[in-house]
Amino acid sequence: MNSKDRVKTALSLNEPDRVPIFATLTNPVAEKVGEYLSLNTSVKPAFLADRVSHTKILLELGNDCVGISASYPTDNPIEEIDEGRRRDEWGIIYERRGPYWEAVGRPLDDISHEEDLLDYNLPSPDAPGRFRDARESARKYGDEYALVASIECTMFELAWSLVGFDKFLTDLAIGKRYTRKLLDGVAEYNVECGKRLIELGADLIWTGDDFGTQEGMLISPDLWREVFKPRYEYVFAELKKKNEEIPVAYHSCGSIRPIIDDLVEIGLDVLNPIQPLARNMDLAELKTEYGNELGFFGGVDIQRILPNGSPKDVRDEVKRCIKAAAEGGGYLLAPAHNIQADTPLRNIIELFNSIKDFGSYPIVK
Repeated sequence: MNSKDRVKTALSLNEPDRVPIFATLTNPVAEKVGEYLSLNTSVKPAFLADRVSHTKILLELGNDCVGISASYPTDNPIEEIDEGRRRDEWGIIYERRGPYWEAVGRPLDDISHEEDLLDYNLPSPDAPGRFRDARESARKYGDEYALVASIECTMFELAWSLVGFDKFLTDLAIGKRYTRKLLDGVAEYNVECGKRLIELGADLIWTGDDFGTQEGMLISPDLWREVFKPRYEYVFAELKKKNEEIPVAYHSCGSIRPIIDDLVEIGLDVLNPIQPLARNMDLAELKTEYGNELGFFGGVDIQRILPNGSPKDVRDEVKRCIKAAAEGGGYLLAPAHNIQADTPLRNIIELFNSIKDFGSYPIVK
């Protein structure tokens, strides 16, 4: 069974030969691991580059998946404004802060009314070069590895990134009409990108927006149900129209237990990332409650164990996740986010070694 078959079997809620794995790396980590493996880093020109970059390094480590996504177009690439600052095609300005680029300028930070959106043109899925890198990855890796197509920041995160977090949440709560129209526009862009990625051979479509904190939700479940639930139902349904067999994953960091039933109701197939230190997001409990309906993708603690634990702690964490969620299939093991810069190399190597050591079926409890 190759990696592609392994992932597809697991996500169909059946048992493959072993638990598959899909990790992603931040650039500082990729540089460290690349030096160890004598491989160069490869950063893709994409909005969420960490999800789709460093493919050769990750496959050498043992990944079963390859990330693909839309790229910045050839006629509107990232613009270097001055030293340490850049602007992307959405008009968001980023500033270099340590190893990361942080958004500091918002193109819609003074928006008040629906009519104000007439002066703002959302990027087009049909822009030249949009799927150049995705097409190449699909051609090169699609026969052997599962292609995971990321359209994360599907609506909420990208919308507030354009406006500003505090302002957008305030305007959303008081019902300003532009917030709904902007969400619809961003969602439509990502749906169209998702359809193109499905056409290229995606095996899993990865949607998502963060609605959770460590202790609970960023907005009330009732507001989420009013504004976002029908929009995600539309997104999931449109993607399934393109390929009714493709599993749809949804990413939200933090504690989102109150809306999991809603996500299942509107057609979700795979929940990600199951942040283990967030309230009421215990992987074993979720598997018991939803394992006949949902697959699970994630679960490995990046807040405490990967950065601060010993290799033995990492092995124990991998075993914990496998015992919690792997029996019967339906589990794609992964860190609960991109592996961060504070993670020791030895723990990254141990993560991949442990899945090989303990992930074979039948699972030993």
